[in-house]
Amino acid sequence: MSRRVLAVTALALVALAGCSSTGSMSSSGGAEVAAPAVPPAQPGGVAKDSAGTAQQPDSVATNRQLVRTAQVDLRGDDVSGALVKVKDLTTREGGYVGQENSSASMGSLTLRVPADRMDAVLKGLGEVEGTTVVRRETKSEDVTEQVVDVESRLSTQRASVDRVRALLERAGTTSEITQIEGELTKRQTDLESMQRRYDALKGQVAQSTITVSVRQGPAPAAEEEKLGFLGALGSGWNALLEALRVVVVVIGAVLPFAVVLLPVGVLWYLRRRRRTVKITPEASAN
Repeated sequence: MSRRVLAVTALALVALAGCSSTGSMSSSGGAEVAAPAVPPAQPGGVAKDSAGTAQQPDSVATNRQLVRTAQVDLRGDDVSGALVKVKDLTTREGGYVGQENSSASMGSLTLRVPADRMDAVLKGLGEVEGTTVVRRETKSEDVTEQVVDVESRLSTQRASVDRVRALLERAGTTSEITQIEGELTKRQTDLESMQRRYDALKGQVAQSTITVSVRQGPAPAAEEEKLGFLGALGSGWNALLEALRVVVVVIGAVLPFAVVLLPVGVLWYLRRRRRTVKITPEASAN
């Protein structure tokens, strides 16, 4: 009997510890999964302060974990040919095409390339024969803190699962086994969910994403900047033409109303003038 009480008490203590661990894990469930942290520095790399005390180097500060993405827009006459060249470039650099959409006049590719080859791929995209780069944008997201946080939580959750497994081995009755197995299943599910989030972000850090769009047609010509007196004269002349155009548009809009209202106004003026003339002699006679 005392053995059963001891087992149930131990299970309760483990369940209490698991609740606190699970609550901590849930509070950061919305955070994206991080990539693996950098292994600690070797003893040979230990730094010392001014007093000669050994200090561990800040590996988190010196080895940032970055999720890099890019968007590249190309223009060219042969859309399908340009897409083939982009795919060949991606394959040569060790990447692959994650998604492709294309038509006769436009197409897009989502490329996944090794993070250390992203710059080489971007350079190659600028040199694709028969195309011109009209826009290029790159972004980097620092997920170093997420790396440290998720790895710490994974370690804690694995230790929690191991403790419950040890209790299961010592369980002596069917009811104890059932209770402990239920708790073990819950903790293993939480651990697997966290591991999936971890693996997802690890893939984002290791593989950069580049979205490439190709449109048919020449690149838009860059407008040359006009300076000095001639440039100001040209701008003024253009402004004058624009003002005249607005005046002509206004006249065109008012003209139909003028055609209708002008005769009516003339008739009203003549009738008023005639009444005034009649009234004037009568007033003189009186």
